[in-house]
Amino acid sequence: MSELNHRARKILGAIVHEYLATGEAVGSRTVTRRHGIDLSPATVRNVMSDLEEAGLLKQPHTSAGRVPTDQGLRFFVDSLLKVRTLSEKERVELSQRYQISGADIEGALREAANVLADLSTHTAVLMTPRPETDVLEHVEFMRLREGQLLAVLVAKSGQVSNKIITTNEPLNADELERIHNYLNQILAGLTLDQVRAHVQKELADERTQYQALEKKALELSQRALPDSAADVILSGQARLLENIAAGDPAEVEKMKALFRRLEEKRVLAELLDRTQQAEGIRVFIGAETAIQELSDFTIVATSYGTVTDEGGEARPLGTIGVIGPTRMNYSKVITLVDFTAQLVSGLIAKR
Repeated sequence: MSELNHRARKILGAIVHEYLATGEAVGSRTVTRRHGIDLSPATVRNVMSDLEEAGLLKQPHTSAGRVPTDQGLRFFVDSLLKVRTLSEKERVELSQRYQISGADIEGALREAANVLADLSTHTAVLMTPRPETDVLEHVEFMRLREGQLLAVLVAKSGQVSNKIITTNEPLNADELERIHNYLNQILAGLTLDQVRAHVQKELADERTQYQALEKKALELSQRALPDSAADVILSGQARLLENIAAGDPAEVEKMKALFRRLEEKRVLAELLDRTQQAEGIRVFIGAETAIQELSDFTIVATSYGTVTDEGGEARPLGTIGVIGPTRMNYSKVITLVDFTAQLVSGLIAKR
């Protein structure tokens, strides 16, 4: 679609801007009167017909104006959209709106999602750091009662994982201290994915079979590792209802199906994973989400935070974004998502 000439690009941009502002089909006279395009309405209609043939516009009703297709919105976002840079004053004002604290990283992430939902007036979605990509900073076992230990794993992102594990072999304070020292020496600085692999390798080593305490330490660490699934936080889901036609049974059923789908957080996690595989802001429009129930919606998302393992490889920690109608203020939402990701990244980097 990059071969569109200047005139076609200008008319398409005018139609998309008008449609995003009003939600109404846009006619040729509106384009010439409101957007400073010095062409006759007849000429504009001819260009609109060409854009419709190219799949960028569609005519919802006979004799009505045109609205952009998902393909037209994609072209607009990729080639025509100008995202405004926040001034320093705006950045300070937005930072004050967030007021998130790093004392509890999960609480801070939830608060960031809540504020993003309020500022964007859409639904915010956030994927917490996936455990296996996080870097282990410290591991410790605490005795609870006979036969029970509390395993505490602290990651560089600030995530803390607690798991109660049982053991048939009593361990005194000195043995636990030696276990902590050993595990932190060999595992700190590794991602949890690497920790799993390293522990399995050490357990398979014949030398370990003759080192009772080391073997016990490795077995305990293996059982202490958290599940690999990341959590998906949603905030402001009720805003998804604002765009349905009142009293339309078909629309109500569609929304029920959407809410059921969103409860399957694995589906959203898979989509947000795609964001972590590319730099910058990702915009999934309609069918690009690959989730049927989101075919009338757009997701704007980006990754936040980075961790660097002992091999020097930097990885994003999680993803934050917004779910809204395809008719959204893309410039505003992209700016807010990017700014929120920067705030969260800075918060995690200070830990």
